[in-house]
Amino acid sequence: MRLVTFKHGGSTGFGLMLRDARVLDLARAAGHARAASLGADLSAFIARGAPALTLARTLCEEAEAGRHDGAVLATGSVQLLAPIPRPSKNVFCVGRNYLDHVAESDRVRGADTKAPEFPQFFTKPPTAVIGPDETFVRDPAVSSRMDYEVELGVVIGPGGRDILAEHAFEHVFGYTIVNDVTARDLQRRHDQWFKGKGLDRSCPMGPCIVTRDEIGDPQTLELSLTVNGEQRQHATVSQMIFDIPKLIQSLSAGMTLEAADIISTGTPAGVGFAMNPPRFLQPGDEVICKISRIGTLATRIGGR
Repeated sequence: MRLVTFKHGGSTGFGLMLRDARVLDLARAAGHARAASLGADLSAFIARGAPALTLARTLCEEAEAGRHDGAVLATGSVQLLAPIPRPSKNVFCVGRNYLDHVAESDRVRGADTKAPEFPQFFTKPPTAVIGPDETFVRDPAVSSRMDYEVELGVVIGPGGRDILAEHAFEHVFGYTIVNDVTARDLQRRHDQWFKGKGLDRSCPMGPCIVTRDEIGDPQTLELSLTVNGEQRQHATVSQMIFDIPKLIQSLSAGMTLEAADIISTGTPAGVGFAMNPPRFLQPGDEVICKISRIGTLATRIGGR
């Protein structure tokens, strides 16, 4: 299933994207008697677990068969938001998780390439999250070196602490696309990643969350990113240094992961700061992130 959060007629809801790209408003399809079991938003739906998923699948099958027409919204009548527009805590992110990206970063710094021995985590605050087709405004008073990073986002289902790698996928609800927009000058200036990664609207996410069962093996997913139609990044998830089970095991050690937590798993080579000469994002640019079997996430760059 492909779950979305949307605006329609001035209100916000969540639902399923049907095969023809129309959106099923789950609460409306469920009716008053069953809507409460789905939760008030997509985060609550994820926390409800298997019963909510089962009901959503039933409603989806019924809608595909022609029922619930009053709850099926035309594609052009809805605005897709980030699937989880306001995460309950920071988005967990992984740095330097593709060897080719490690190599290009070390080359710029004049250092020998050395893969990290352990995952390198940082976070982006909830205020950074925006949805598909939204604008990130580049403010030259804050940063003149804005960059892009396409990443696979992992959405946690059942929470847990001290999760073993062999059980990690039992805690995955699904997958989405994240663009880790980064102010490289702030990243360098403050000698850490949070400030340069945490600016408002610097975490485009979406367009949907695809459930784990529909994706199958995430190692086979392909990531790509273009700027104004020019391909800058392309890789497969199998190229990650630390795979998803290892990331979940490491992150959850001594720290509880909760339903609807998001882990952005790192970016491959091709970022702007490593090009010769560097090519940073400019007002008017359009950045398009794609991940196979998930979809497309477009972000416009605005200016002041």
